[in-house]
Amino acid sequence: MNRRKFLQQSILAAAGTLFAPLFVRAIDGARRPNAGGKRLVVVQLSGGNDGLNTVVPFADDLYHRLRPNIALPTEKLLRLDDRQALHVQLAALKGLYDEGHLAVLNSVGYPDPDRSHFRSMDIWHTASAADEYLSTGWLGRYLESGCTGCDNPHHAIEADDVLSTALKGHVRSGFAISDPARLRRGLQNPVVQHLVEHHHGHEHEGNTAYLYKTLLDTASSVEYLAEKLRPKSRVLPSPYPNSFFAKDLRQVADLIAADCNARVYYVSLPGFDTHANQHARQDKLLGQLGQGLGAFVADLKANGFLDDTLVMVFSEFGRRVAENGSKGTDHGAANNLFLIGGALRRQGILNPAPDLAVLDKGDLPYQVDFRSVYATILRNWLGADDRAVLGHPMELLDFV
Repeated sequence: MNRRKFLQQSILAAAGTLFAPLFVRAIDGARRPNAGGKRLVVVQLSGGNDGLNTVVPFADDLYHRLRPNIALPTEKLLRLDDRQALHVQLAALKGLYDEGHLAVLNSVGYPDPDRSHFRSMDIWHTASAADEYLSTGWLGRYLESGCTGCDNPHHAIEADDVLSTALKGHVRSGFAISDPARLRRGLQNPVVQHLVEHHHGHEHEGNTAYLYKTLLDTASSVEYLAEKLRPKSRVLPSPYPNSFFAKDLRQVADLIAADCNARVYYVSLPGFDTHANQHARQDKLLGQLGQGLGAFVADLKANGFLDDTLVMVFSEFGRRVAENGSKGTDHGAANNLFLIGGALRRQGILNPAPDLAVLDKGDLPYQVDFRSVYATILRNWLGADDRAVLGHPMELLDFV
């Protein structure tokens, strides 16, 4: 049983999740701090997506020689230029590319890459160096940098049962919730309702007081989200696919359309650890990715939200350039990264395709440090102090 299924079926999913930090409140009579502002949607491809079979360097003979069984046939690819093409399952992204709503960064990574799923994801989540260990995430620190203690701080929502490190701060964090309606039903438990309705803060001290406060705050947040997610009429140019990933994106679009008090949304698509028989698994996952993002972007565009939304799609690492003996690929290093939005300053392919003749121990060396992507988003999109959030200056890029 995987983690998501266990949490969904356990009592803790209905009650234990109550002890999550507050991040949203209905602000009666007040303008939402993000009304008319920018928002970021992060899409995490967990497991290490094979970037070379996603944005394919089909014109490089080494691609075909090093991958005799898993190289994608050129005639079935969606060409972006005379050297690179998209996987056929990403037709929706090809459409966004043609419309000027997609940017591709090749060979994104960091020095001294780590091939452990957990450590590499931790590095991406915290924006640390390979030999540095941080307890807070880059987006958690962004939340804290906005206006700690003010009435309208920044907020973040993750479509999951467990909060990613990326959204954890020292004193403020995002809020993970996969199904507000189910959690709301859990809050209607008579014992919980009694605690909510009869709690008096002055009666408790220390940890007990904190737990009571967190329970009340979470009840307020869940009521707020449930209200925001009530069905409302808006244009849906195409139906969302029937997948968990698309469901999560639909929920994000619902919250955006409802003017939810959040500036960051976080969604994951797992399963990309393709050590064996890669074709079938990656085809299915990239199909879910492309179809889900296609419906999501069409929804935002039709309802006037695309120009204020930036989507970043990343994976914790790429795969080895050469295929393994099981018609799959093993853990690698640098990878491509997608940026999607209606207000990109630069679109298309932003830097050269990887040179497969120049490798680092069989891996793609990085061209772009992922923390430069973060710094650019923080400063140029979210209007934050990127140096304060990341702890040091990084080169800024020009995609926004």
